[in-house]
Amino acid sequence: MNVLLTGGCGYIGSHVAVVLMSAGHRVSIVDNLSNSSRTVVDRISAIVGQSPAFYCGDVGDVELVRSIIRENSIDSVIHLAGFKSVGESVQLPLKYYQNNICGALGLLQAMEAESVSHLVFSSSATIYGDPQYLPVDEAHPQHVINAYGRSKLHIEDMLRDVSAARPSFGVVCLRYFNPVGAHPSGFIGDRPRGIPNNLMPYVVQVASGELERLRVFGGDYPTPDGTGVRDYIHVMDLAEGHVAALNYLSSHSGWHAFNLGTGRGYSVLEMVRAFEAESGQTIPFEITDRRQGDVACSYADIRSAARELNWRATRSLEDMCSSAWAFQRRLSVD
Repeated sequence: MNVLLTGGCGYIGSHVAVVLMSAGHRVSIVDNLSNSSRTVVDRISAIVGQSPAFYCGDVGDVELVRSIIRENSIDSVIHLAGFKSVGESVQLPLKYYQNNICGALGLLQAMEAESVSHLVFSSSATIYGDPQYLPVDEAHPQHVINAYGRSKLHIEDMLRDVSAARPSFGVVCLRYFNPVGAHPSGFIGDRPRGIPNNLMPYVVQVASGELERLRVFGGDYPTPDGTGVRDYIHVMDLAEGHVAALNYLSSHSGWHAFNLGTGRGYSVLEMVRAFEAESGQTIPFEITDRRQGDVACSYADIRSAARELNWRATRSLEDMCSSAWAFQRRLSVD
């Protein structure tokens, strides 16, 4: 397949690019580099032995995206470009609505104009809100509690409407839980700009001495150790889920949604202890107030993805921690 990958220089996008290209697909990346670097393209090339086509630009630029589709004979799109910080979205909701929703709208207009009918969308488990039951399945009520999650839900609704209006249109919404880890080569991984918003890159930067200590947001949740519990999934398992979704669309039209997770949860302190064991580093931490928009516990019911996509996460918590640390160590010598 000829795949357009939006946000392909980002953390998840770069791993999806590697898995796609390793499977023989031709990949074109469009990324505005607002939270990534052009050097990621070189790192992808070093891993797979060939370079994806790269375009620096905004996914909401309809004419740019149309030209990329024509130039590369694109037949499928994976849409990953979007802002993703829950905390920031609470403070700056208009930024998230402008970027995430308008970007998706522009992409859909370009796809329709060029008759591209297969789309895999990077959605999020945040659309479920505070879980009413566990594990969370795809039928769980949607009760969004932050602007980031609401932007994802709005886009899912847009995609549902488009698929209803265009019988040939096929879309899979992949509802991610919490991606962590890095490619085993150490060439690509999670390196956000500024202070990390997610747990694993924060832990890694404390371990490397870049940050003094980890801030744990909330120690009084109704969980075994009082810290939040999440379903952490290795980013390579997540990337492979995108290939499974593309394969699914080769024989399915209409709108579909699947959870991508491991089916079990780990607390913040469990993650810290696991990382210490794998890295040999001590992670100092302090427990602070809860962060607005967070929930106590969330982990996925993964049976639907296993049944329909023939996909299941296979990598362990130890793999997640060791690969993240290997990526950090390579960064320190590059």
